[in-house]
Amino acid sequence: MTIDTARSFVPVSIAVLTVSDTRTPDTDTSGDTLVARLTEAGHTLAARGIVPDDRDAIAGQVTAWSLDPGIDVVITTGGTGFTGRDVTPEALEPLFDKRMDGFSAIFHRISYEKIGTSTIQSRATGGVLNATFVFVLPGSPGACRDAWDGILSQQLDLRHRPCNFVEIMPRLDEHLKR
Repeated sequence: MTIDTARSFVPVSIAVLTVSDTRTPDTDTSGDTLVARLTEAGHTLAARGIVPDDRDAIAGQVTAWSLDPGIDVVITTGGTGFTGRDVTPEALEPLFDKRMDGFSAIFHRISYEKIGTSTIQSRATGGVLNATFVFVLPGSPGACRDAWDGILSQQLDLRHRPCNFVEIMPRLDEHLKR
């Protein structure tokens, strides 16, 4: 895994959605973590929001963003646990055009190195919805750092080799008849 310095960095537009019944813009440390990481990397914050732990609210906001041609990636934080209000995977996985099982596997490997078996309490997931990458992260700043630093920072960098998400973005909807 290397950075190909012959290629130029290409920023992507990323929306960040916090799923929480209790967080506000002033207390959204996980959203702040993601915004800081993505902007420091040179990407564009396309949108940011907070919705309650409600399937329809989560699905509605992520779907709207996935239909926005100015948004390439949606990252959610929160609602991936096992309590009754944790419904982010249930809200989004049925909408995915394609699931990204490898995202969850790699996230859990990285997380295991830091928090051990407690990683099984997260249902982090990812997929593609309307030609937009969607990543569903736990609500802790540490989990957001792990996902960004260990996976997303590399896969959202066109220079990352041997392959990355940015180079396939133009082909995510090639199956559609135009």
